[in-house]
Amino acid sequence: MGPTHPYKGGVAAHTTSLAHELAEAGHDVTLVSWSHLYPSKLYPGEQAVPGGAPDVEPFPRTVRALSWARPDTWVRTGRRLRAFDVVVVVHVIPAVVPAHLALLRAAGAGRRSVQRRAAHRGPRTVVIAHNVLPHETHPGDRELMRQFLERVDSVLVHSDEQARLAYELGAPRVSVTDLPPHLPGGAPVDRVAHDGPPRLLALGMVRDYKGVDLLLEALADVPGPTLTVAGEMWGSSGERVKELAQDPRLRDRVEVHGGYVPADRLAPLFAAHDVLALTYRSATASQNVLLGQQHGLPVLASDVGTFGGQVRDGVDGILVPPGDKAALVAALQRLAEPGVAAQLREQVRPPDLSGPWARYIGSIEALAADEAGAEPDDDADATDAPSGAAAVVGHLRHRVASTVRAVVAASRPEVELGRADLPDWVRASDILADGNDADDAKALARSLGLPRSGDAIAAWAALGALAAIVRVRDDGRRSAVIVDESGSRSPFSRWARAIGFAPVELELTGHRSSVEVLDVDTASLDVIVRLHPGGCDADDIDEAMSQASWALKSGGLLCVTLPIGHLGAEGALGPADVRAVLARSHDFGFVLVGDLDGDITGRMRSASGSSSRTDAAYGLLRLTLRRR
Repeated sequence: MGPTHPYKGGVAAHTTSLAHELAEAGHDVTLVSWSHLYPSKLYPGEQAVPGGAPDVEPFPRTVRALSWARPDTWVRTGRRLRAFDVVVVVHVIPAVVPAHLALLRAAGAGRRSVQRRAAHRGPRTVVIAHNVLPHETHPGDRELMRQFLERVDSVLVHSDEQARLAYELGAPRVSVTDLPPHLPGGAPVDRVAHDGPPRLLALGMVRDYKGVDLLLEALADVPGPTLTVAGEMWGSSGERVKELAQDPRLRDRVEVHGGYVPADRLAPLFAAHDVLALTYRSATASQNVLLGQQHGLPVLASDVGTFGGQVRDGVDGILVPPGDKAALVAALQRLAEPGVAAQLREQVRPPDLSGPWARYIGSIEALAADEAGAEPDDDADATDAPSGAAAVVGHLRHRVASTVRAVVAASRPEVELGRADLPDWVRASDILADGNDADDAKALARSLGLPRSGDAIAAWAALGALAAIVRVRDDGRRSAVIVDESGSRSPFSRWARAIGFAPVELELTGHRSSVEVLDVDTASLDVIVRLHPGGCDADDIDEAMSQASWALKSGGLLCVTLPIGHLGAEGALGPADVRAVLARSHDFGFVLVGDLDGDITGRMRSASGSSSRTDAAYGLLRLTLRRR
């Protein structure tokens, strides 16, 4: 439930893209949206996309049943949602909270005791909070949000700061996941050579927290660079920007183009500029850095929100403290130096467009899972609640079940490890062709406090799989059902236990698979791993995918390692073979967590070219596949 076309802006694009991605993941999705969203006093700008052209492809199963001015539509729509399993509510501003609460109450959704849930199974609720509180707060905002968050089952936010705020306001369960790319504007277009001063672009609605006025003040002190401001002028902030643009020091160097920039104008606009400027005073999460990188632009950004993790300072952009005019002047002076903007642009990498969505959908699936919603309220009788251990191992049978229950009951995390502790270079899908990378992974594991591992290659394999599970399949309570058939020489199970999971560890012999040994139910496992030294090869990867396709839940993960080598290397796969494996994985119902089209393929080719032996593997590929 949230805004979609014809409403404009990043939230509407994200909501629409989310509906597409959930449907692609195999879920039955209806997008419930608004025919009338905000009153003009709350949103003085134009709400609809000019000209009617959508920013992203509309979702076909969309019902625009809600109206801000018609509370009866809130209740009527809520009653129609009673038969659904999960309601995902997209939240932006507190003013819409009354509508959300009325709809969820009518749907029979929200937090309640286990006894009441057993008597009436209404939909579970997941709130996606783009901003827990607005950038410019108003009296009553905190109380409205407290009433809202205390009544829902779980909340998804896009930064640690927003997670802390959600907990402060009473959210029972919060997950943090990076905002995935939902980039309007299509593919980049060819750039025209430019030898003059760097051309900066400030794109999007001009509001006080975005700091465009500060950028203009700093630019007035730095001769040379030019600036285009393209976006809606919001109230007094827009007027301030127009006034600053008239400064004699900025004559012929600043252009202000008021009004919404439609998607079909974005690619030419980026191609006509050299640097994207995001000099925000404050921020939560934004995809604007990714949008600039998609079109090959380095980014000048304030170190707020998610920008610090998206811009590599001095490599593909420049980071400055928020609200610091002197630092901004220094950054502009550096950009004005000959060749600096071009050097930064050469290091810009296109963003991964698939991996973040896989992690995002996995997080929503974990929050929406039935066992996650079964946690009792504080006033519920504890004797009526199923234990967390029983929920974790409910699908495992025979002798394995009692063992896992004992492990889970006794398990206490030895190492506090969250998604923020794992750097971006630890990827779910990656290639190891340089021994230094394995040593780096082993050193990182030690610095995180994980148990020692003598095999650096096994540490590299295990660390990536562990990161994938924490990012994609963890519900915050370490309840994922994990089967590890990597063998005792792999550190994976020891590391998973150290951070609070209870993996079932198997030492397989012959051709029997873990799912045969365990005799598990269909769609009962969250994760299956087969990692070096007990990983897959060219002869058994198809069998592993086939077995995992029926043993894994929707959203479950299969993490495997495969040897990469030339045609004569026994059991190894070449780049073309890997692409064939991924094509077959799609037929089995899997999607890749990561982006094989980017850096991975290039490093596979590079490793192949530098290998002198044709009868042995030259690298190790880690693949993480998510069950649709």
